[in-house]
Amino acid sequence: MPDGDYLRCTATTEQRQELEATVRTRTAAYRAVQRARLVLLAAEERPNTAIAQEVGLSRARVVQWRQRFAREGVKGLEDVARPGKPCKYGEATERRILSKLDDSPPDGYTVWTGGLVAKALGDVPAHQVWDVLRKHGIQLQRRRSWCVSTDPQFAPKAADIVGLYLNPPENAVVMSVDEKPSIGPTAQALERDQGWLRLPNGKAFRGHSHEYKRHGVTTLFAALEVHTGVAQVGHYRRKRRREFLDFMNGVIAQHPDKEIHVVLDNFITHKPKHDRWLGRHPQVHFHYTPTHASWLNQIEVWFSILTRAVLLNRRCERRTTDPKQVCQAIDRFTAARNEAPIPFEWTKAVVYPGPLRVTYRDLVK
Repeated sequence: MPDGDYLRCTATTEQRQELEATVRTRTAAYRAVQRARLVLLAAEERPNTAIAQEVGLSRARVVQWRQRFAREGVKGLEDVARPGKPCKYGEATERRILSKLDDSPPDGYTVWTGGLVAKALGDVPAHQVWDVLRKHGIQLQRRRSWCVSTDPQFAPKAADIVGLYLNPPENAVVMSVDEKPSIGPTAQALERDQGWLRLPNGKAFRGHSHEYKRHGVTTLFAALEVHTGVAQVGHYRRKRRREFLDFMNGVIAQHPDKEIHVVLDNFITHKPKHDRWLGRHPQVHFHYTPTHASWLNQIEVWFSILTRAVLLNRRCERRTTDPKQVCQAIDRFTAARNEAPIPFEWTKAVVYPGPLRVTYRDLVK
């Protein structure tokens, strides 16, 4: 077959223009330019041997690309998709890695690492272990924990509290009450050593060291009016029953002649066997959250805001050298928020105890 027969009748004007544009394009891949030049030279009826020398390919390669162009046009000059290297580690390996995390780590270790998992499996490299962990967002050194309610009375208790939030009794006050004991260590009254540090270049740097003295902690009692957002706080050295009742006396004194419903957790100071205080205050009704379900108590949300706004504030940490100053900072925050209170909007009518995935292997469907 003559050298030029591949293209003599098949190279159209549009194809020529497209190939010439590829050759002129500075950003085109080298292989694409090489093949475009090959076809243009063949269209000029150049012999295959001369084309091969011109573009830097063997004569067999030149014939191959000319034949593909004759059959498929410009598209035939593109590389055919290749399957690539067969997958060595599939879903079975992924399941083995996750299953190994459910086992106890080797003796002497308290947590798995990627290298330990790879060594335990024997035939899986560490980088493949880390790929699987990244895929599922697993960080072996990070631990987050929470309690799942196993209270057999979860449904009626949760329904009782949610009903107070969504449809409170008429002319009644709904309060969320809890305590935050032993506020610290960053919220403790800390006194840090401060001074000047002389550098070798003669300059001085002012700052504070990591040495500090502790000046004690405080226990915070708080009550949140659910439907107004107004909070009331009290500071005590301890969190016994007598401190709780003293705080509650102050709370109910703010609402004389009103029915008061109080949401509480199951702490022992909240629910003694014989509650004589409730007998003396028939207008007060206690509603206890299910066990391990304090998230139903809205005061926990208020505590979270307080922690971020005041207790973890670094400027507050530098100022406070006495527990009274910590209490004053909390009081200032409470007063400022009560000037324009924002109640939390509870919208979920039905709540369930959240189930957990018991094992890592459950991550693979």
